[in-house]
Amino acid sequence: MSYEFLRKELVKRLILERRIQTKEVEKAFLDTPREKFVPDNIKKYAYLDTPLEIGNGQTISAPHMVAIMVEAFDIKKGQKILEIGAGSGYHAAIVSKLVGKEGHVYTIERFETLVENAKKNLEDAGITNVTTETGDGSKGLPKYAPYDRIYVTCAAPGIPPPLIEQLKDGGKLMIPVGKMICNLELIEKKDDKIITKDLGGCAFVPLVGKYGF
Repeated sequence: MSYEFLRKELVKRLILERRIQTKEVEKAFLDTPREKFVPDNIKKYAYLDTPLEIGNGQTISAPHMVAIMVEAFDIKKGQKILEIGAGSGYHAAIVSKLVGKEGHVYTIERFETLVENAKKNLEDAGITNVTTETGDGSKGLPKYAPYDRIYVTCAAPGIPPPLIEQLKDGGKLMIPVGKMICNLELIEKKDDKIITKDLGGCAFVPLVGKYGF
Protein backbone atom coordinates (compact mmCIF):
# COMPACT_ATOMS: atom_id res chain seq x y z
CA MET A 1 0.00 0.00 0.00
CA SER A 2 1.21 3.50 -0.82
CA TYR A 3 1.70 6.24 1.76
CA GLU A 4 -0.81 8.35 -0.18
CA PHE A 5 -3.47 5.66 0.16
CA LEU A 6 -2.77 5.29 3.89
CA ARG A 7 -2.91 9.07 4.34
CA LYS A 8 -6.31 9.24 2.65
CA GLU A 9 -7.61 6.39 4.81
CA LEU A 10 -6.40 8.12 7.98
CA VAL A 11 -8.09 11.37 6.94
CA LYS A 12 -11.35 9.52 6.20
CA ARG A 13 -11.25 8.00 9.68
CA LEU A 14 -10.53 11.35 11.35
CA ILE A 15 -13.48 12.87 9.49
CA LEU A 16 -15.78 10.04 10.60
CA GLU A 17 -14.61 10.55 14.18
CA ARG A 18 -15.26 14.30 13.76
CA ARG A 19 -11.67 15.13 14.63
CA ILE A 20 -11.38 16.80 11.22
CA GLN A 21 -14.39 19.05 10.67
CA THR A 22 -13.41 21.59 8.01
CA LYS A 23 -12.27 21.36 4.40
CA GLU A 24 -9.22 23.51 5.20
CA VAL A 25 -7.94 21.07 7.83
CA GLU A 26 -8.79 18.08 5.63
CA LYS A 27 -6.70 19.53 2.80
CA ALA A 28 -3.82 20.37 5.16
CA PHE A 29 -3.69 16.73 6.33
CA LEU A 30 -3.93 15.36 2.79
CA ASP A 31 -1.16 17.70 1.61
CA THR A 32 1.26 16.85 4.45
CA PRO A 33 3.23 13.58 4.13
CA ARG A 34 3.54 12.34 7.74
CA GLU A 35 5.98 9.64 6.62
CA LYS A 36 8.57 12.39 6.03
CA PHE A 37 8.36 13.39 9.70
CA VAL A 38 9.04 10.03 11.39
CA PRO A 39 12.34 8.13 11.67
CA ASP A 40 13.18 5.75 8.82
CA ASN A 41 12.85 2.64 10.97
CA ILE A 42 9.20 3.37 11.84
CA LYS A 43 7.90 4.90 8.59
CA LYS A 44 5.60 1.91 8.20
CA TYR A 45 3.69 3.16 11.27
CA ALA A 46 3.39 6.75 9.97
CA TYR A 47 -0.37 6.56 9.44
CA LEU A 48 -1.32 4.83 12.66
CA ASP A 49 -3.28 7.26 14.82
CA THR A 50 -0.79 7.14 17.64
CA PRO A 51 2.21 9.11 18.97
CA LEU A 52 5.58 7.84 17.72
CA GLU A 53 9.06 8.17 19.23
CA ILE A 54 11.34 10.61 17.38
CA GLY A 55 14.36 10.60 19.71
CA ASN A 56 15.49 12.54 22.80
CA GLY A 57 12.48 11.19 24.70
CA GLN A 58 10.13 13.17 22.45
CA THR A 59 7.21 12.10 20.27
CA ILE A 60 5.33 13.15 17.17
CA SER A 61 1.74 13.66 18.32
CA ALA A 62 -1.05 11.33 17.25
CA PRO A 63 -2.83 12.71 14.15
CA HIS A 64 -6.15 12.98 15.99
CA MET A 65 -4.57 15.27 18.61
CA VAL A 66 -3.07 17.51 15.92
CA ALA A 67 -6.51 17.65 14.27
CA ILE A 68 -8.24 18.54 17.56
CA MET A 69 -5.76 21.34 18.22
CA VAL A 70 -5.85 22.95 14.78
CA GLU A 71 -9.65 22.69 14.47
CA ALA A 72 -10.12 24.45 17.82
CA PHE A 73 -7.57 27.16 17.04
CA ASP A 74 -9.36 29.23 14.36
CA ILE A 75 -6.26 29.60 12.18
CA LYS A 76 -6.51 32.13 9.35
CA LYS A 77 -4.51 32.75 6.19
CA GLY A 78 -1.71 35.24 6.71
CA GLN A 79 -1.36 34.74 10.46
CA LYS A 80 1.96 34.66 12.32
CA ILE A 81 2.03 31.65 14.62
CA LEU A 82 4.47 30.42 17.27
CA GLU A 83 4.82 26.73 18.09
CA ILE A 84 6.54 25.65 21.30
CA GLY A 85 8.09 22.20 20.75
CA ALA A 86 9.04 21.61 17.11
CA GLY A 87 9.54 17.87 17.50
CA SER A 88 9.90 16.44 14.01
CA GLY A 89 8.16 19.41 12.35
CA TYR A 90 4.88 17.65 11.49
CA HIS A 91 2.49 19.82 13.51
CA ALA A 92 4.16 22.99 12.18
CA ALA A 93 3.83 21.58 8.66
CA ILE A 94 0.06 21.18 9.08
CA VAL A 95 -0.26 24.70 10.49
CA SER A 96 1.89 26.10 7.65
CA LYS A 97 -0.72 24.88 5.16
CA LEU A 98 -3.47 26.65 7.10
CA VAL A 99 -1.72 30.05 7.29
CA GLY A 100 -0.76 29.82 3.61
CA LYS A 101 2.18 31.38 1.82
CA GLU A 102 1.26 34.82 3.16
CA GLY A 103 1.48 33.52 6.75
CA HIS A 104 4.43 32.14 8.73
CA VAL A 105 5.07 29.62 11.49
CA TYR A 106 7.93 30.04 13.97
CA THR A 107 8.80 26.98 16.02
CA ILE A 108 11.23 26.57 18.90
CA GLU A 109 12.77 23.35 20.23
CA ARG A 110 15.35 22.77 22.98
CA PHE A 111 17.11 19.79 21.33
CA GLU A 112 19.51 20.84 18.56
CA THR A 113 19.36 17.40 16.96
CA LEU A 114 15.57 17.63 16.67
CA VAL A 115 15.82 21.18 15.30
CA GLU A 116 18.14 20.07 12.51
CA ASN A 117 15.97 17.05 11.80
CA ALA A 118 12.80 19.17 11.70
CA LYS A 119 14.45 21.61 9.28
CA LYS A 120 15.39 18.73 6.98
CA ASN A 121 11.92 17.16 7.20
CA LEU A 122 10.21 20.46 6.36
CA GLU A 123 12.60 21.03 3.46
CA ASP A 124 12.00 17.49 2.14
CA ALA A 125 8.25 18.16 2.33
CA GLY A 126 8.67 21.36 0.29
CA ILE A 127 7.55 23.67 3.12
CA THR A 128 9.15 27.13 3.09
CA ASN A 129 7.06 29.21 5.52
CA VAL A 130 8.36 27.67 8.77
CA THR A 131 11.34 29.02 10.72
CA THR A 132 12.89 26.65 13.28
CA GLU A 133 14.92 27.90 16.26
CA THR A 134 16.76 26.31 19.18
CA GLY A 135 16.03 27.50 22.70
CA ASP A 136 13.89 27.43 25.85
CA GLY A 137 10.36 27.42 24.46
CA SER A 138 8.84 28.14 27.87
CA LYS A 139 10.14 31.69 27.36
CA GLY A 140 8.57 31.94 23.92
CA LEU A 141 10.43 33.51 21.00
CA PRO A 142 10.40 37.27 21.59
CA LYS A 143 12.38 38.35 18.53
CA TYR A 144 9.44 37.63 16.19
CA ALA A 145 6.63 38.67 18.58
CA PRO A 146 3.80 39.52 18.74
CA TYR A 147 1.93 36.48 17.41
CA ASP A 148 -1.65 35.90 16.29
CA ARG A 149 -1.56 32.40 17.74
CA ILE A 150 0.77 30.48 20.07
CA TYR A 151 0.42 26.77 20.75
CA VAL A 152 2.42 24.44 22.95
CA THR A 153 2.99 20.76 22.13
CA CYS A 154 4.14 19.75 25.62
CA ALA A 155 2.53 19.92 29.06
CA ALA A 156 3.31 22.87 31.34
CA PRO A 157 2.73 23.27 35.09
CA GLY A 158 0.95 26.57 34.37
CA ILE A 159 0.69 29.24 31.69
CA PRO A 160 4.15 30.79 31.08
CA PRO A 161 3.83 34.60 31.41
CA PRO A 162 6.08 35.32 28.39
CA LEU A 163 3.63 33.53 26.10
CA ILE A 164 0.81 35.83 27.18
CA GLU A 165 3.11 38.84 26.72
CA GLN A 166 4.07 37.75 23.19
CA LEU A 167 0.45 37.27 22.10
CA LYS A 168 -1.33 40.01 20.15
CA ASP A 169 -4.49 41.52 21.59
CA GLY A 170 -7.25 39.30 20.25
CA GLY A 171 -4.76 36.46 19.90
CA LYS A 172 -5.14 32.91 21.17
CA LEU A 173 -2.90 30.53 23.09
CA MET A 174 -3.39 26.77 23.29
CA ILE A 175 -1.48 24.84 25.94
CA PRO A 176 -1.73 21.51 27.81
CA VAL A 177 -1.63 22.23 31.56
CA GLY A 178 -0.75 19.50 34.04
CA LYS A 179 1.78 16.70 34.27
CA MET A 180 1.47 13.85 31.74
CA ILE A 181 -2.33 13.66 32.09
CA CYS A 182 -3.41 17.24 31.62
CA ASN A 183 -6.11 19.58 30.34
CA LEU A 184 -5.86 21.32 26.98
CA GLU A 185 -6.51 25.00 27.64
CA LEU A 186 -7.54 27.58 25.04
CA ILE A 187 -6.77 31.12 26.16
CA GLU A 188 -7.88 34.33 24.43
CA LYS A 189 -6.21 37.66 25.17
CA LYS A 190 -8.78 40.43 24.80
CA ASP A 191 -8.38 44.02 26.01
CA ASP A 192 -5.68 42.80 28.42
CA LYS A 193 -8.12 40.28 29.89
CA ILE A 194 -7.57 36.52 29.72
CA ILE A 195 -10.49 34.25 28.80
CA THR A 196 -9.85 30.53 29.34
CA LYS A 197 -11.71 27.53 27.93
CA ASP A 198 -11.03 23.91 28.88
CA LEU A 199 -10.96 21.65 25.81
CA GLY A 200 -10.65 18.39 27.76
CA GLY A 201 -8.06 15.86 28.85
CA CYS A 202 -4.90 14.97 26.95
CA ALA A 203 -1.44 13.50 27.45
CA PHE A 204 1.83 15.18 26.42
CA VAL A 205 5.51 15.00 27.26
CA PRO A 206 6.49 17.71 29.80
CA LEU A 207 7.61 21.22 28.90
CA VAL A 208 11.16 21.69 30.19
CA GLY A 209 12.57 25.15 30.82
CA LYS A 210 12.35 28.24 33.04
CA TYR A 211 8.53 28.11 33.12
CA GLY A 212 8.25 24.36 32.67
CA PHE A 213 8.96 21.34 34.81
